[in-house]
Amino acid sequence: MRKIFPVALLALVLAAAPLTPAAAEAPPQSDLIPGGYIVTLKDTAAPEGGGMDAAVEAAVEQATTLGADVQHVYRYAVHGYAASMSPSVAAELADDPRVRSVEPNRRVQATAQSVPTGVDRVEADKSPTAAIDGTDTRVDADVAVIDTGINASHRDLNVYRAGGKNCWLPFLPPTDWHGHGTHVAGTIGALDNDTGVVGTAPGARLWPVQVLDPLGSGTTAAVICGIDHVTQHADEIEVANMSLGGSGTDDGNCGKSNNDAMHRAICNSVAKGVTYTVAAGNDHGDAKNMIPAAYDEVITVSALADFDGKPGGLGQPTCRSDKDDTFADFSNYGADIDLIAPGVCIRSTSGSGGYTTLSGTSMAAPHVAGGAALYRATHPDALPQNVKTALQDAGGVDWTWPSEDGDSTKERLLGLTSF
Repeated sequence: MRKIFPVALLALVLAAAPLTPAAAEAPPQSDLIPGGYIVTLKDTAAPEGGGMDAAVEAAVEQATTLGADVQHVYRYAVHGYAASMSPSVAAELADDPRVRSVEPNRRVQATAQSVPTGVDRVEADKSPTAAIDGTDTRVDADVAVIDTGINASHRDLNVYRAGGKNCWLPFLPPTDWHGHGTHVAGTIGALDNDTGVVGTAPGARLWPVQVLDPLGSGTTAAVICGIDHVTQHADEIEVANMSLGGSGTDDGNCGKSNNDAMHRAICNSVAKGVTYTVAAGNDHGDAKNMIPAAYDEVITVSALADFDGKPGGLGQPTCRSDKDDTFADFSNYGADIDLIAPGVCIRSTSGSGGYTTLSGTSMAAPHVAGGAALYRATHPDALPQNVKTALQDAGGVDWTWPSEDGDSTKERLLGLTSF
């Protein structure tokens, strides 16, 4: 039985260490800052003969003596301070008659929505079906994310909980303890709601199908379970994204010649009308040696390095040192590649409820999944091959080549202006 892994390359988070493909994202946390407290004083806390400034200085000195690390001192809007301290010190300060309150410090985030560079580069913001304008118009399509699960509580995602399936631990909901699946989901369908990011097919119904564990690995048995679930609901699901892969080849016979059950499962699912988008892989090798990327029945996607959402190669590198508007230096290539899409330094939703940046062909494939969802929303009877052809025909070649591309074919770049 093959081991299957997600094909994200890097995760870059402000003030956090990079997340590698095999590392697990920490389980979702609350918005509380560990050890962080805000202490405010009563208006009557001023010492005799002194004002509130003196009260604040005395309170800060007391906190420091008790071992607290004071970061902010407040003298005008409120009187008090913010500090890191142990719960026991916080409790002791709360009992001080001069103290009005001791409350936990919490995380906050910007609420303005941004258009990620990938969504901009494939021109989903110009798609009449996506209708990205901040009014929360939702694309009428269902997309299965066969991955590490999805954080169904993320406020920027339209997760169809009832459609979920956990093939890793069947008795649990498909919760994302890694972060990879939630990031993929955001690129596909983050809401157009003036907060966070927006996806390629905003508001598409996202089906969480968990086949990878919290470390980001899984088995072909679990992946087939996920494909089986999608096929069971082929009358509801238009698109399935698989940003994962393992070693293998295409026998050209839907797995019947080389006994590849996953290939047979995908062929049967495609025959039921589901379009599959898959990541090419990050080995900078020929995608023919990785499955499901090698299968002819899917849409295999390589990664473009794009830092400004625009053609021309003028963007400055951000989280990686790739050259702007070129074939990503890690991406797989070859005759099995059907499209290229942005896959470097892509900002999207995170498993912890916020937002994070990842690179990899894992990030390229969901742009195409969103594009397929846009097409199916306006062409409900289109077959998977029709979807693939439409996406390829609408793509362009306005990117720098050959750069790091390892073959003699310049893949068409996803373009969604007409969708």
